[in-house]
Formats: sequence, C-alpha cells, structure tokens
Amino acid sequence: MKNLGIKISLYINYFVFAILLNSVGIVILKSQKNYGVDEVQASILEAFKDMPIAIVSFFIASFLPRIGYKKAMLAGLALVSFACIAMYFGNSFDTAKLLFATVGVSFALIKVSVYSLIGTVTENQKQHNALMSSIEGVFMIGIALAYFLFPAFNNENNPDSWLNVYWFLALLSMLSFAFLLFTKFEKQEEIPGADIADDFSQMFKLMARMLIIVFVISAFLFVMIEQGIMSWLPTFNTKVLHLPENVSIMMASILAISLAIGRITAGIITKKINWIWVLTGCIASAMLIVIFVLPKTVGLEVKDINSLADIPLIGFAFPLVGLFIAPIYPLLNSVVLSALPKKLHSPMTGLIVVFSALGGTLGSRTIGYLFKNEGPENAFYFTLIPMILLLISFFILKKLTAKNEI
Repeated sequence: MKNLGIKISLYINYFVFAILLNSVGIVILKSQKNYGVDEVQASILEAFKDMPIAIVSFFIASFLPRIGYKKAMLAGLALVSFACIAMYFGNSFDTAKLLFATVGVSFALIKVSVYSLIGTVTENQKQHNALMSSIEGVFMIGIALAYFLFPAFNNENNPDSWLNVYWFLALLSMLSFAFLLFTKFEKQEEIPGADIADDFSQMFKLMARMLIIVFVISAFLFVMIEQGIMSWLPTFNTKVLHLPENVSIMMASILAISLAIGRITAGIITKKINWIWVLTGCIASAMLIVIFVLPKTVGLEVKDINSLADIPLIGFAFPLVGLFIAPIYPLLNSVVLSALPKKLHSPMTGLIVVFSALGGTLGSRTIGYLFKNEGPENAFYFTLIPMILLLISFFILKKLTAKNEI
C-alpha cells in the first residue's frame, strides 16, 4: 500500500496522544479527591492543556513545513516522555498542570503534522474523508483505552497507585518515537509562502475568507460540546449516578468507544451519502438523546454497583451520544482542507487546532461552572445551544464548499 509506513506512524502517534490528552477528565476527578481542589479549580487543567495547543499552533503551524513534520513529531514525543516521568515524581496539582501544558505543546506539533500529511498521502476528497475519519477513529480508541488503563493502575486503598500509569505512558511514547525515527518520509512538504514572514501571513489571509470564518466557528462549537461532555462524564457518573470511582471512569469509556465507532463508520458512509446529510442526521440524533434520554439517566436509582454489569441498561444510553457527534469533527475538517490547495493545509490546520483548543477550554470550563452552580444533573442540557448553532453552520458550509466538491 502506498505510503503505508507514514500512515501507520500517523495512527500510532495520534493513538498515544489520545490517551494523554483525554486523561484530563480522569485527572480532574483524581485532583478533586487527592489534591483537595473543587470543580472550578480542577477544570483549569483543560486550559493548561488547550491554551498551549492554541498558542503553539498559531505561531508555528504556518512555517512547520520548513522545519519538517517528522522532526516536529519526534520533538513532541520526546517532550511527553519526560513529562510523564515528571508527573510520577511530582504527584501534585501543579505537576498535573505542567504535564498537560507539555502535552498541549507536543500535541500542537503532532496534530498540525498529521493533518498536513493526510493531504500529501491522499489523492482526492473521498480518500481524504476516509483517512481523516479513520485516524480520528483510532484517536477515539486511544481515549477508550485510557478509561480502562487508569483504573487498571488505580487502587483505592493507595491514593498514589494511579501514578504508575505514567511509566507505561512514557514507555509508549518512547516506542512511538523509535518507530517514527525509522520511518522513511519520501515526499517533501509544500511550503505555503516565500519566507517565514510570508508563511505566517498565509494564516491571516485564510481568516479573511468566509469559508474559513464559518468553519472555525463550527469547529469551536463542536469541540465545546465534545470536550464539555467528555471531560466531565467521569464526574457526572460519580456525583449523579453515585458509581464507584473506577466504575465511573470505565463507564466514560462507552462515550469514547461510541466516538470511535461513529468516526470509522462515517468514513465508509460518506463514500455513498453526501456529508451534509450525514452530519444533519447526526446532530439531530444527538439533540434527541440529550432531550429524551438524559432525564431518564439523571433520575436513575442506582444500588450496589461494583462493576459495569451491575448498571441498568438506561445508564449506558447517554454516552451513546458519542456515536452521533463523532463524525462531525473529522468530516468538517476534511471538507474545508479538501477545498484548499495542499500548500495551505499546514496554516489551515493551525487555525483548526487553535479554535478547537479554545472550544475545548471553554466547553470544559462552562460545564465545570454549571456542575458547581446549576448542579451536575442539569449541566449537560446546555449543550443543546451549541448543537443548534452547529446545525445552522452545516448548511452555510455546504453552500460555500459546493463548487469544490468532486
């Protein structure tokens, strides 16, 4: 298969960072219990993760092709290896902030590189859609693994036992580094501008296009929904369903598994059905779950829960919202990237990462505020507002990209 080594490398790197990035919800829960912080204080971890992603992406995405995508990804993997080891020895809320700041910086390098390389190893929009969706699907599998990986190292009789997971994550990062180091990258990156200043200006020129304006708003809204739910689902399971800590974390894996299935499936479906109808059906279904399923979950009477098998079936229903919101992000990204020349994929990815990071931070902070002030049983209802706005944005994007579709 053409470019097989590069594609495998992209999958592995994204998988590693899926575990690291989305452990934030678990660490939010552990920080409240182990480090004595409240919900609002704990939610700052999302900002320590997302703001470095936004800042680094903004400043380096446009000229990253000059550095080289392989070098950038190797640097990211090396940084998180050291950060994981530091978290084990630091064992404090401040060290957790440092960990996620480092993960954020590293992921900015990884994501811009991965998204830009997708354009170089695919030949048309359908291939781009399929590879983008499958890579994001693997990302969600990594997230799902995190919800089982952390409980596997967690012993409720030893509050520090969960930190052993960071030795495993450091080793995983090092193995990914080694595989990438020996992967041959034959195709040269396309440079967006004449020099570094021109590279940087390309990002601002992109922001003047109506297509890009509508897209970044859409990306912002989606990540606000996804991260808001994902980061706070373990806490929701603990405080509303009254599940034991390990069961709460594993229960949240259902959302990640749903997201993985949804994204991989979307790559297949969009080969036959236009993306606009796939996304419209998805967002409508997600809204119906929030409106009709969530109230039954909130009112659930839970007794004697020691494992996933003890939870009533309705308790599994709300996390299935991930099945329907899953295709939105990769398909939106693929639609807009496919509408642009390949030399602009790196600066465009910078914008994607910046606004995704901002959306993730705002989503988590908002849900954290609502958990504290409106009650954990009511917080997720507010996701209906960005869902409605997102639905409107789909049809605007469809009109703006229609002439670029093949």
